[in-house]
Amino acid sequence: MPSLKAIRNRIGSVKNTQKITRAMKLVAAARVAAARLRRAQEQIIAARPYSAALQRVVAELAERAGRDAHKLLAERPGKRAEVLVLTSDRGLAGSYNAQVLRRSEALLGDELSDWSEVGMRVVGRKGNEFFKRRDYSILGHVAAPTSASALEMSRELANFLVEDFLEERTDRIYLIYSEFKSAMTQKPVVRQLLPIEPRVLAEPGAAGEAGQRAGDFLYEPNKEELLAHLLPLYVQNSIYRAALESIASELGARMSAMDSATRNAGDMIDRLTLQYNRARQASITKELLEIISGAEALKG
Repeated sequence: MPSLKAIRNRIGSVKNTQKITRAMKLVAAARVAAARLRRAQEQIIAARPYSAALQRVVAELAERAGRDAHKLLAERPGKRAEVLVLTSDRGLAGSYNAQVLRRSEALLGDELSDWSEVGMRVVGRKGNEFFKRRDYSILGHVAAPTSASALEMSRELANFLVEDFLEERTDRIYLIYSEFKSAMTQKPVVRQLLPIEPRVLAEPGAAGEAGQRAGDFLYEPNKEELLAHLLPLYVQNSIYRAALESIASELGARMSAMDSATRNAGDMIDRLTLQYNRARQASITKELLEIISGAEALKG
């Protein structure tokens, strides 16, 4: 049977091995998180030019064809609105969810305060729990998307929203999400999704000299048929881009929050260690004084 000293040495060796494996696990997790954030950034960078070009094409067509060319362009005087909010399923992401939810409450409390009906379509468990506690009308809830599920989720939500608008169950639809700026910075954004507002969004210099818009074009098929195809695609693409922005924003906010929490924990450990050492030193000093006082009393 091994001695107690051998068992203690064995325990110490296993604990040291455990520390090494735990550190390797944390490093691997950090690398995975960084790789996921990098992939999310790459997806956004790839999606933004297509999204911007589609938006300019739709805006140009809608402006030329007029609001009567398609129902998704029609302004209605009704007072029914839907708000699509993108949040996350998990917490520990700093102010990521809080910023989006505060912006949602600001929209509901200001611009939509006098509307007769306001329904919520919520992406992510955190947003669903938030609006349920406040008794908002939730028309639908889906889980927060991943890079793999974002496109399919966008198709489904776009179909629901387009159908609600065409069937006149709602008169205006807003999209709220977090726009990715960097791992440290995310910005909550509100966009009117429907009806689509025809605006000229061409970049400076793209519309001809001296800012003049180019002449009209020949369309095949006609403008109305192009709009019937492009407008639902534009709605889907807008939701898809918002989903990608939200995924990257959540990953960046979580990495930043965990890094900040780790630094704060280290600072707290340092403060507590200093406090402990001071208390221990005071206790030792007190015991020494008591011993000296006792010795002096015996001498007397």
